[in-house]
Amino acid sequence: MELLLRDLLARELVCAPHVVARLAARLAADPPSVVEVAERLTPDQRLGRRALPSPLPLTPAVERAFAELELSERDRTLLLAQTLRSGDDLGTLVAFDGRSARELAASPVGALLVIHAGRVRLSDPRHSVWIQALSTSARTAEVHSRLAGLHAALGDEDAAAWHRARASLTGDPAAARTLVGAARRLLGAGREERALALAREAAAHVSGHRRDGAMLLAGLAAVGAGLAGDAVHDLGSLYPRASARLRGRALGGLLVAQTFVLGAVPDVDPALFRPRSAKGRAAWRDWTRAAGLAALLCAERGDRAPMRLWLDAVREGAAVVGAETELREPVVALCWLLAGDSEVGVGEGEGPLCGTLLRALRLAARGDIEQGLRLLRDDSPLADLAPDHLVPGLERSPLVRAYRAVAETLLLVWRGDIGAARERLLRAAVELPVALPFAGLGVVLARRLDLAVRGEIGPVAHALTAVLPVGGGVDGLVDRGIEAFLAGAVDAAGAAVELWRDGGAPEPVLGVPGLEEVAVAAQVQRAASGPVTPPDLAAARDLRVRLLAASTGSWPSERDDVRETARTLRSPFARARVELVLGLQHAVRDDHLAARMHLQRAERLFEAAGADAWARAARDRIDRLDTTAAQLVPAPERLSVCRSVWRRRLTARELDVAMLAVRGAGNREIGRELSVSVRTVEVHLGRVFAKLEVRNRVELTALAHRTERHL
Repeated sequence: MELLLRDLLARELVCAPHVVARLAARLAADPPSVVEVAERLTPDQRLGRRALPSPLPLTPAVERAFAELELSERDRTLLLAQTLRSGDDLGTLVAFDGRSARELAASPVGALLVIHAGRVRLSDPRHSVWIQALSTSARTAEVHSRLAGLHAALGDEDAAAWHRARASLTGDPAAARTLVGAARRLLGAGREERALALAREAAAHVSGHRRDGAMLLAGLAAVGAGLAGDAVHDLGSLYPRASARLRGRALGGLLVAQTFVLGAVPDVDPALFRPRSAKGRAAWRDWTRAAGLAALLCAERGDRAPMRLWLDAVREGAAVVGAETELREPVVALCWLLAGDSEVGVGEGEGPLCGTLLRALRLAARGDIEQGLRLLRDDSPLADLAPDHLVPGLERSPLVRAYRAVAETLLLVWRGDIGAARERLLRAAVELPVALPFAGLGVVLARRLDLAVRGEIGPVAHALTAVLPVGGGVDGLVDRGIEAFLAGAVDAAGAAVELWRDGGAPEPVLGVPGLEEVAVAAQVQRAASGPVTPPDLAAARDLRVRLLAASTGSWPSERDDVRETARTLRSPFARARVELVLGLQHAVRDDHLAARMHLQRAERLFEAAGADAWARAARDRIDRLDTTAAQLVPAPERLSVCRSVWRRRLTARELDVAMLAVRGAGNREIGRELSVSVRTVEVHLGRVFAKLEVRNRVELTALAHRTERHL
């Protein structure tokens, strides 16, 4: 997947990771085929804002793959039928063709099918693109018609209606009614893209109010699938001509879709869409739900003033329909939690957002990250049975699952499990629209996690960044600062952080670790209304700030207090960051022994957290300390006294290793000099440390210096 994304990025064909995953699945992961199809997609299709075309366009790579393939008319028809139907049961295909399963397997077309346990699929998914492109409209309609009759005989009305509608040249209102019902069921089952296809097909066969109803269903399915561009088109088509009832039901989804497209919540007055009459509870409920979604979108973006306006609308609407407990209380609580005040609103609701997500974030923000993770990881069939009154019908949708995946990633980061957090987000990114939740928080996390593990931003994070609308969610200055700091370019890191601070120091509403290691203490103090952060991480950040702020006079007391407090931090990543700053501050004060101790501790903790790039950065600082310490030792020709003294306690080979180490040679360099393995050098060096009662190279070098000077 990363190779495909990297290739597409190099060609300036930026695709959302989950779009690339779908292209790969439908094109047998063949790189030339994926690239050629991506070239023919619109930017919105590549970025996941609109659904992929069905069928995918035929490209030269696919044509070449099957240029030598020869099939009879019967086999071509069977292959087309397998492509057009949505199921995989073998019995239906056998009934369509008339040959037995054994006969099919033995025929030329059998080589293009995988038949097993009563199921059948194409051996190469590109056959679907190829056969549909080579089939005329008349042939395709004929196959759909035959499949419709076959499914009707089998009692599968939904499939029969789909094929009958696809075969119709003049419209089929009866099939449209069946398709609308099937789309509603698919929507509730979390199959939004299939629901979208059925609802749009239904809309093509009817007009007036019935068409508006189908477009409403299609638009809601598009919202749930994360296809914001499709949702804006379908739901926007209801304004202003559709009935007030349908427009009211579309309002919430349209606000969500427009926010995802524009990067900001539409600036509209909630009262503009308020129901005109106190009667009509359904209309008030729709308006209240839309206000709740708008308030949540504002809270995600840190826009408190409009959030309050929409929350006032939620309270008004909930009072009319009596939804204080099921809708108002959880929405108020979730919004204020994101706004940084978890004590405002103590209620909670049911379902994946008003229930699970709210409870998990609240627990984690108060310090119980493990319990929050347990809630988010509960993917059992019973977990999502409770309806969510904020997003009814979309409880199992890709968008809602993306919210949960991003929240789980965040909690893993808060726990200090950086490697696991990155793996969780990468898995989610190829399945779900993870760039959309929490105003692009998933993108910020993808970039920071790549930096923490790899030391650079990878292709998945680059692709996710492109999905965001202009100006949405990501401030690259902090990322550049972290990348520079990890590479050892402290001045460049400080300049990036300075520019970030001058720009208002923008941060996500849910705290993601930034970079204080290069900042001046007075400039990194956290605002009272800063991002939501669990106590452990807030304490670690405050400890780093204290170390940076410590004056010469206060340094000893601050250092000792921070050391003790750091031991109480449960997050290995958070504690490692404190140990790193301790090491750097000791190094600045020329206390190399203490600096090395803290940097080694930081390195081990970073490794435990899976933050490999941070661990390498700590190791680089240790190597620089060793080099500096070696430079303090007298010139080689003046080490004769030290050599004479140590010869009494060390073997000849141990003495050679010790003297080379004192002069600053690394283990590999010593091995080359003495023609021994690195492992042998390590063994000898360990014995030297034990015999001379030192703990590391720095202490060994210091001992050599003292010995040479005082004897």
